[in-house]
Amino acid sequence: MRFCIVLFLVVIQSNAQEVLDTLDNPRYFEDQFYVGLSYNFILNHPEGSNQRNLSYGLQGGIIKDIPLNKAGTKAIGVGAGLALNSYYSNLVADVLNDDISYSINDDITRSKLETHLLEFPLEFRWRNSTASDYKFWRIYGGVKAAYILGARSKYDLGDISEGFKNTDLTKFQYGLTLSFGYNTFNLHAYYALTELFNGNASVNGEVLQYRPLRIGLIFYIL
Repeated sequence: MRFCIVLFLVVIQSNAQEVLDTLDNPRYFEDQFYVGLSYNFILNHPEGSNQRNLSYGLQGGIIKDIPLNKAGTKAIGVGAGLALNSYYSNLVADVLNDDISYSINDDITRSKLETHLLEFPLEFRWRNSTASDYKFWRIYGGVKAAYILGARSKYDLGDISEGFKNTDLTKFQYGLTLSFGYNTFNLHAYYALTELFNGNASVNGEVLQYRPLRIGLIFYIL
């Protein structure tokens, strides 16, 4: 597996160097900062569970652009960034003696799971840009890997407010991404291929199989 990854990167770098040698403007790159916000859907709810409040996500980082053709309209983007995602529902997490338990409570004021992630997007990029035109259409599709740096569960019930570090999550996450838009403003979607929980969490005898779907806007800034 490691050999395949290394070979893939070598081929890309070799092809990119050939393109750079033939580009009319060798400085034509779409290296970008990105900032995004999303609404976070939760798929695969256990019976009786539903989303509440505003589940949101924030992301930001930088992407290195590697052109694949002379025109610069096709490229590979490799990046790194940070993200914060929150998920609100009537699923309540509680902890006693380091043991985390889950229940469904429709009377809960607020129940939130929040994650902080280090992200690594890999994109195949198409755009109709030129070296002098910075307003263009784009379609970027790819995969995004992420590592959960920390996660916290919190709930409010009347005058009671409890929160703790949640360790029941799958640390390594990955999924499919798609961005489409014009100029700075773009629609963005992420569909998780991994489950949010690590398989040890359950409610009423049902294993939690939450899978995030995030839809929102992403802004690319040169």
